[in-house]
Amino acid sequence: MSGAYDPLMPWTLAWLAPYIGAAVIALGWLLKVRSERFYGYTSVLSILASSLISTYAAYTVFSRGRPLYSGGDVLWVPWLNITLGTYFDGLSALMSLAVSWISLMIAVYSVKYMEGDWGYGRYFFFFTFFVGSMMLLVLADNLVLMFIGWEGTGLCSYALIGHWYTDEEDKWVGRPGRSALGTPMFFEPSHSGVRAILFTRVGDLGFILGIAILYVTAGTFNIVELAGGAPAWMQTLASKGVLTPLLVIFILGALAKSAQFPFHEWLVTAMTGPTPISALIHAATMVKAGIYLFLRFTPILFTGALALKASPEIFSLVASQLEQFFIVVALSGALTAFMLATMALVSDELKLILAYSTASQIGYMFLAAASAGILVYSGTIETLVEGVVAGFSHLVSHAVFKAALFLIAGWLIHVAHSRFIDQMGGYSKIKLTALALWLSGLSLSGIPPFSGFFSKEAVIHTALAANTLLGLAAIVTAGLTAAYTVRVIVRVLHIPPYSGHGRHKVEEAPLTMLAPYLLLALASLAIGLLWPSMAGIYSRMGALTLSIGELVHLEALALSGSTALTLLVIAASIAAVLLLYFTFKVNFPALLSRGGLYAALHDFLYDRWYINPLIYLGFVNGGDRVTRRVEEVDNGIDALYHSVIPSTGSLSAWSLRALHRGRTDYYLALYILSALVMLFLVLALMR
Repeated sequence: MSGAYDPLMPWTLAWLAPYIGAAVIALGWLLKVRSERFYGYTSVLSILASSLISTYAAYTVFSRGRPLYSGGDVLWVPWLNITLGTYFDGLSALMSLAVSWISLMIAVYSVKYMEGDWGYGRYFFFFTFFVGSMMLLVLADNLVLMFIGWEGTGLCSYALIGHWYTDEEDKWVGRPGRSALGTPMFFEPSHSGVRAILFTRVGDLGFILGIAILYVTAGTFNIVELAGGAPAWMQTLASKGVLTPLLVIFILGALAKSAQFPFHEWLVTAMTGPTPISALIHAATMVKAGIYLFLRFTPILFTGALALKASPEIFSLVASQLEQFFIVVALSGALTAFMLATMALVSDELKLILAYSTASQIGYMFLAAASAGILVYSGTIETLVEGVVAGFSHLVSHAVFKAALFLIAGWLIHVAHSRFIDQMGGYSKIKLTALALWLSGLSLSGIPPFSGFFSKEAVIHTALAANTLLGLAAIVTAGLTAAYTVRVIVRVLHIPPYSGHGRHKVEEAPLTMLAPYLLLALASLAIGLLWPSMAGIYSRMGALTLSIGELVHLEALALSGSTALTLLVIAASIAAVLLLYFTFKVNFPALLSRGGLYAALHDFLYDRWYINPLIYLGFVNGGDRVTRRVEEVDNGIDALYHSVIPSTGSLSAWSLRALHRGRTDYYLALYILSALVMLFLVLALMR
């Protein structure tokens, strides 16, 4: 299903428009334009253009019943056959809609939120460039172009998370002075930006290596061609016993980008950025890039294996290794979902609770698609579509209600003049904001008839079909999610503050901030109420997605036999929270001050299962020790080079020293020459 080329519409503008907007903003920045409206409106208009083009493209794909492929004949790097193609199929068309329109809502909110900020122009440059990079990642027809978008989001996230790089304490995440196992547990914006880069780069190294091995094996970077040749290259890799490790290495970038265990730590400290950036990263962009990549390749892998069924021996070899890969991803998703939900139960920072929730809910998405993959031996196209649709439908539901929640959080933090929920309370008088918080919160909690209920049920149904324990883990996590969500709503809206704190006048947000999150909250309800129609759209998406191409009707997308059990667990969790707050009126800070088992468990969860300090002790501090040993060796080499060798006066000593002139341009030239030689050797060996 390669799609049809349509020369009449510049589909490339779907991802190029925000890049053009970013370039205009950069030009204004260089020309020292002082108008905030220039930067904000340029960003909004360029993202609006991307949204409208994406909408028309999605309409065209679904109405014509075939993908759109534009620019697939435009060679960018001819000798590697890399094109500048834009590919809209069912998956990428709906994904581009979610990315562009939710980003537009956040951009509109940002115009007012960032008003008067000293980095206003810089903020909108990176914001707009970020959206363009995410759109490129979604719509690229090849892995190289996708990787450029992938790295663009990483670069912008570093700049945006560390936007307030002067590191004032009110911009930190974590309680100042708190430590665990001797490791500080509070983070400044500049530190958090670096953490985001480093954590995601570890996974990206695996992604790059996986791309390279795929190219060597399949002979192409083109995703459509990789899908068509999947049976052949999967068989080749499986015959060598390396299919499972290659796929795990390849998907490391996705796990890191989407903050799945063990890479989740970067996301929870990314809350140092402005609140709209938290919404941008956590809703439909950056962290969704990883699950999008996984959803893109799951059908390719699944159908590639099914195509080998005519040869039982080969099919068994490929399927067994493929099953192992999907089990690894499913376990990572289930563990992340549960682990981060427990952390959210005790956190006292509003944005941090939402950050835990994001990683947890993305764990659900990975679990859904991976559960379908686990069934590769006995599965059918229907099995595959159910898993992909479950994961993607929850992606959309989560993108809508989580964007709303973060934008609401931005206003509540402004009202309270504090990021801590214990210093908030009694905000039910802000009627529209309270309504938006309840609507989006109930969707996150999985309460019918909100969208979060239906999409979460689809995930649980898929997980139970693959493995009972995975399904039960998903149900338990659903209960934890409802508990921490209702806890936040009750704490912020219906209970007085535990501690007094200076705050602004309690009033509604300005219209340009209120409208985006209120519309998103209402959308989370509307999507749920229209779920039968949404099920039809998602079924159609499956039929139009690369490597599937078969219509599967999913009228019973949710409402499985597990629904009653899930609702019972959710109801019990919510009841427990309401009893603790309203019947027993527990003062949790006072209870914590008494110590004992509750305090010990609280500290374990509050300090994130001590994973962060263990990372620092094992890798950062351990790395320091290694560096000191290397420095000792380097000092010895330095002495040899500067003292022993020169004293010989030999020709070899003179030649060696001639290579080291202390000039950066000289070293760079040698580096490029060495890289070209290595590349030439690789290409020669490939022939």
